[in-house]
Amino acid sequence: MAALLRVRGASQIVQVCANGEKVLRGAAMKEIAVLEGEGGRGVGVVVSKAGSITAVGYDDELDSQYSNWSFNKVIDANGCCVLPGLIDGHTHPVWVGDRVHEFALKLAGATYMDIHQQGGGIHYTVNCVRQASPDQLYASLIDRLSAMLRCGTTVVEAKSGYGLDTTTEIKMLQVLNRARQEHPISLSITYCGAHAVPKGSSAEEATDHILQEQIPAIVEQCAQDQLHVDNIDVFCEKGVFDRNQSREILLAGKKAGWKINFHGDELHPMQCGELAGELEADAVSHLEEVSDSGISAMVQSGTVGILLPTTAYILRLKSPPARKMIDQGMAVALGSDFNPNAYCMSMPLVMHLACVNLHMTMEEALVAATINSAAALGMAEDVGSIEVGKRGDLLILSTARWEHLVYQLACHDQCIKYVIKDGNIVYSK
Repeated sequence: MAALLRVRGASQIVQVCANGEKVLRGAAMKEIAVLEGEGGRGVGVVVSKAGSITAVGYDDELDSQYSNWSFNKVIDANGCCVLPGLIDGHTHPVWVGDRVHEFALKLAGATYMDIHQQGGGIHYTVNCVRQASPDQLYASLIDRLSAMLRCGTTVVEAKSGYGLDTTTEIKMLQVLNRARQEHPISLSITYCGAHAVPKGSSAEEATDHILQEQIPAIVEQCAQDQLHVDNIDVFCEKGVFDRNQSREILLAGKKAGWKINFHGDELHPMQCGELAGELEADAVSHLEEVSDSGISAMVQSGTVGILLPTTAYILRLKSPPARKMIDQGMAVALGSDFNPNAYCMSMPLVMHLACVNLHMTMEEALVAATINSAAALGMAEDVGSIEVGKRGDLLILSTARWEHLVYQLACHDQCIKYVIKDGNIVYSK
């Protein structure tokens, strides 16, 4: 018999979940499953040729069980710890043309909407993306995905949304679909044509355009296997799309078979938590301005809240009420919100910010960046924990304890020794 990979000799296997849990809520977010080496016994993992985890356990037991097996690769993880690959629950990675010039404006006191209303922000990036060729967009996307991989991310939610017209939105989705086929990172692809109101249009006109032209055109391409789309997103915000317009667009996406996963309650209270409960949304991102009733609605509907600490940090917003969400039983996930406004590709840094600014524990941050992000994307059957039957997506740290990944502020690259995707080494230090 033969297998793809054997990891042996580790000090810890941080499984996160060990009993098939698909999401963790409340106090359970603090109680992660960790298999510790003891008395000179190391712990390890076996990954099959199909790229799925076959066994997790003590090395002496695995050595006996798999004594007649040959392995394509054996990693000596002596003194190291092993974690699941990280899952970034919210990114905007397809664009060209940076917005460095806007950073100075923000530092001088300009708000996000000040810049947006002056034609900057999303509108600036839309102009750049419309002019870019697919190959230009693809090259920049691949560079970013590779950087995310080196930071330990093995699954990424990735949005369109810098097109706003049918042609460019489809161009962005085509670029994402190409990367889905060619890059080792797994992509959950989100159509986000309602990211902003195009210049010269009203929100009502933009809504009609999305419902009557964009979504039907994308659905047709999906039916012909020319595109794959997983999620539908809307920026439900004052001055962008209101709750009724957002509801219409999200329901149209749901009818197309896409999961509802939208921007809500970021800059103004828009009752997006309540809307998520009404629509039984899979996830809502941001939630800086979520109401108590919105939290309750999301708890009842099982909607995951994807928190983005980088956004509140760079825009100097109040942080989302993570402690209240967790204490009331909401499933909380994390995302980098990588985009020209929040240029962060590092989930370890996001976890660090979640602990310091959102008052989450390190265990909660790890859960939020693994199994709960997987749940937000409907992927918890396959990824988010180190359990038999799941994909062999692993991080091996050159430290005896996993907490170093969160503790080492902006130095996580010093402790990530290997990134493994489907049992294949895709990065090694």
